[in-house]
Amino acid sequence: MQFLKSLQLLLTNSTMQQPSPALCGAQFANQSLRCFCLTHILFVAGLSFVIGLERTFKFFFQRHKFKATSFFLGGVLVVLIGWPIIGVVLEIYGFFLLFRGFFPVAVGFIRRVPVLGSILNLPGISGFVDKVGESNNMV
Repeated sequence: MQFLKSLQLLLTNSTMQQPSPALCGAQFANQSLRCFCLTHILFVAGLSFVIGLERTFKFFFQRHKFKATSFFLGGVLVVLIGWPIIGVVLEIYGFFLLFRGFFPVAVGFIRRVPVLGSILNLPGISGFVDKVGESNNMV
């Protein structure tokens, strides 16, 4: 019982009994990561509305994309269970594995946009963009 009282005093300002900034920051980060997970769920739902359910299932559940799909959907599940940081890392890794064949197309398009193309040609950025743009892993 004494431990719980000391923990409560640690997490609250003892003078006004308000939550400490550290606790508020942790709750904000947790909610932000949950919203990030929600955006991925809505992305998959939107993709199925645009290209249809059958083509969405064919895209996600191809044999060579099993690892990427399992990381992506496993990350969503881990976030919903309550471990948002680990789940978001898994989701991002799965997302990049799923859509790595699309990155060269996106880089080629962005290079043709006037302002963004000049940014991608800056010395520090161009090497990384060239490496991403040369990917030969097609969807």
